[in-house]
Amino acid sequence: MYKRTEYQLIRRRLEEPRKFIQVVMGPRQVGKSTVVKQVLQDLDAPYQLFSADNVPAGNTAWVSNCWSAVRSLKENKRLDGYILVIDEIQKITNWSEAVKKEWDDDTFHDRNIKVLLLGSSRVMLEKGLSDSLSGRFEEIRMTHWSYPEMRDCFDFTLDQFLFYGGYPGAAGLIGDHDRWEQYIQSAIIDATINKDILMNTPISKPALLRQTFELGASYSGELLSLNKMLGSLQDAGNTVTLAGYVNLLDESGLMRGLQKFSIDMARRRASIPKFQIYNNALKMVYNPHTFDQAIMDRKEWGRIFESGIGAWIVSQAFVHRFEVFYWRERSDEVDFILRKKGVVVAVEVKSSAEKNTKGLGVFRDMFHPASAFVVGDGGISAEEFLSMDIRNLFK
Repeated sequence: MYKRTEYQLIRRRLEEPRKFIQVVMGPRQVGKSTVVKQVLQDLDAPYQLFSADNVPAGNTAWVSNCWSAVRSLKENKRLDGYILVIDEIQKITNWSEAVKKEWDDDTFHDRNIKVLLLGSSRVMLEKGLSDSLSGRFEEIRMTHWSYPEMRDCFDFTLDQFLFYGGYPGAAGLIGDHDRWEQYIQSAIIDATINKDILMNTPISKPALLRQTFELGASYSGELLSLNKMLGSLQDAGNTVTLAGYVNLLDESGLMRGLQKFSIDMARRRASIPKFQIYNNALKMVYNPHTFDQAIMDRKEWGRIFESGIGAWIVSQAFVHRFEVFYWRERSDEVDFILRKKGVVVAVEVKSSAEKNTKGLGVFRDMFHPASAFVVGDGGISAEEFLSMDIRNLFK
């Protein structure tokens, strides 16, 4: 079975002496549970895996019961250590308080029980971690599958990756476009909005939240002001409501609203957002073109190409913790500005010889980035860019 890069990281963390709770987080359907099971099967260590999938949300005692079971097994078998894994932990009400209590009890009594938590909701995991478990955990962030992973595991071509994105569960369905769309809609979009957002966050206008995502996903890779969105949405409310919904969609791993790069933070926050989905499949569900039709439409493929490159960039930003912006001044623009610890990198995506890249030179003269380059026609090939370790850009 194919093993993602995170396999080695998770294995190293579980082989280390007990120090922190390990928390694996990321968007839905990217293989978090699968890679953890691969590690557990290959480790020479006793473990117990529990899932809160079908446990009533109010049954907080369930977390303590899992701990008690593992402690009993460890003591009865006279084992030096044990690994406790709880999947879908965020579904239990006040889970972080229960985890804190049991973890601290093990620490006080010198019990060598290592703990690994997983969850499909980034929103609820991060909230629980910040509320109760400060200083007790480490995050292992996972994101959508990259082009090399989809190529090596599913024989995806570059064009297929840019169109269909990086969901392993959907890879075998691309021969039937309607079936592929249904999977992305139900298993990814509906599940994330209904289970990760609406069930856990007070939303005054659920229909507006969904419309905001659908419109933003359709415009992925393009600038779209919130005021303009108001004119396209029914019962739209105001821009503050829309901005809040975009933030929720970002926290859930569906879509971001990139801000304009500026030294002035106030100007950055007041800028028109550039919408960018985290996986191009989320854009293509709302696109009327099939794969063959999109390839033949030069203008349409240019939009798909830029959104696909952007999807990989923002997914990598989540894992490696760097900022992503766009830049525009009058007629000059740069598609993506990356920043980490003061190091700035400018990336212009060029799908054809017709696109003007003059903005890259203007940005270079104004801000003196560590590097500035084109991805696509006349620059680094998309295949090479999507295969690189993006962290090297900041060295």
